[in-house]
Amino acid sequence: MTASTQDHIALAERWSAHNYHPLPVVLTHGEGAWMTDLDGRRYLDFLAGYSALNFGHRHPDIVAAAREQLDRLTLTGRAFHHDQFGPFCRELAELTGTEMVLPANSGAEAVESAVKIARKWAYQVKGVPDGAAEIVVASDNFHGRTTTIISFSTDSEARNEFGPFTPGFKVVPYGDIDALRSAVTENSAAVLLEPIQGEAGVVVPPKGYLAEVRQVCDHTNTLFIADEVQSGLARTGATLALDHEGVRADLYTLGKALGGGILPVSAVVGRADVLGVLRPGEHGSTFGGNPLACAVGRAVVRLLATGEFQERSRELGAYVHSRLDELDGVAEVRGRGLWASVQIAEGRPSGRQVSEALAERGVLCKEYLTTLRVAPPLVITRAEIDFGVDAIADVLG
Repeated sequence: MTASTQDHIALAERWSAHNYHPLPVVLTHGEGAWMTDLDGRRYLDFLAGYSALNFGHRHPDIVAAAREQLDRLTLTGRAFHHDQFGPFCRELAELTGTEMVLPANSGAEAVESAVKIARKWAYQVKGVPDGAAEIVVASDNFHGRTTTIISFSTDSEARNEFGPFTPGFKVVPYGDIDALRSAVTENSAAVLLEPIQGEAGVVVPPKGYLAEVRQVCDHTNTLFIADEVQSGLARTGATLALDHEGVRADLYTLGKALGGGILPVSAVVGRADVLGVLRPGEHGSTFGGNPLACAVGRAVVRLLATGEFQERSRELGAYVHSRLDELDGVAEVRGRGLWASVQIAEGRPSGRQVSEALAERGVLCKEYLTTLRVAPPLVITRAEIDFGVDAIADVLG
């Protein structure tokens, strides 16, 4: 007997930890900007796996690269070389205009790695006393959920009852350059920021803020680390969100879309003299830079190298923002490119109620309190955008 939707949900509730609150749909198939559930109903994907599915579901070029590699070699460990590793690192560095690559798996692992590298650089190069390195971060940040990362989160839900926490971080208000300038000292190893804050509600900083952060870092010999796990790889209309400001970071953390919606792939990319502080045995990752991940990552880099997806995000992003700005029941629309946060007006349904009502109308989106995240795959069409936005209008109207 075939299990029903409710059977699958009950199974998940019984046997999995309750760290997520998913919508009550059970998906079985995906293609392009669409997904299909157990009962054959189709849904427009308006979330794209929090940017992990920038190229849509099962992009043929990425799937082909994965299939070809599956027939050859999937894992070696870094005890040996393999023929996908060097090309992947070179191609990703060339795409991002950087000099060196440290492959990893998850976005949180990339951020953790960047924190370690920044501290080691501070001790070896900047001359910070051992154990005294500090990293300046922003309030309302989201960089992952490991113990070290939640140590500098201001989200009580992410922190409650998970302490004690890792020291060595200073938190300042996002977008406040005076507060950041005051927090940076001779012991500062790095400033770690999202160029656009994702979980905070797709918050774009004040114009000129990121350039001023760069200046502060330059004047104090402090590294600038840009977390582009969600904002990078064409989501905002540029290869890197920081590119919109004409600013370069010393290190970038990448993830999500780098795996092409196939598997977890992440990386720290940046200056060779910074990443070069690592020596054999000091840092590692069993699956980081594995052959399958590198083959998929190379396919992603090839797609991004054409510029097509950056252009689609710019053009379709302008369109989706114009449509969302027209809606009743919306207090504010924030974001850049095909990445928007819809602030639901007071007195309207809650974010969760809106998400559930949208699912009933064939659109899968995700809320955060009183906001709705709109971040569809970059392969979406204008007609599909209209379908999704019209559904939002119907729910809020």
